[in-house]
Amino acid sequence: MTVAHSLTSGEVQEGEELPTLSFPVTATTVVLGALASRDWRPMHHDKDFAINRNGVRDIFINTPNNAAWFERYITDWTGPGARLGRLKFRMKSPVFPGDLMTFTGRVARKLRDENGCDWAELDLAVSVSGEVRTSCQARVALPADAGDNPWRRKGPQWRP
Repeated sequence: MTVAHSLTSGEVQEGEELPTLSFPVTATTVVLGALASRDWRPMHHDKDFAINRNGVRDIFINTPNNAAWFERYITDWTGPGARLGRLKFRMKSPVFPGDLMTFTGRVARKLRDENGCDWAELDLAVSVSGEVRTSCQARVALPADAGDNPWRRKGPQWRP
């Protein structure tokens, strides 16, 4: 069995660009994301409603699905040893079936808090055809070294 590599804070540099992730969005992508988050609002599964009642071109990705994609993007980069602390994003325009979502990011800052937890603050975006659809700021705890585990931090030792 192969264990996925987890980044340590020493392997991450401020200003570093994260690898790009692109994913072609289908109606299934949109609908399954809405179902998984129990979002029954019709603009996420009913094309006629989305067009005629919302005035958009098709069904579109909902907020929790958007968050899940950012979480996947971050954890694909960090590996399983890192722990997401914060995620804040701003949806500027929808992502529709037929769009190619492209995730990009960079390490804006690295720091160690008063409890010895190492953090990477990330600036992220999902774009379609070069247009940023959603911008995101995230904070992720990285293991300081191979013996550190941010998942073990509890109570006052965990301050995301």
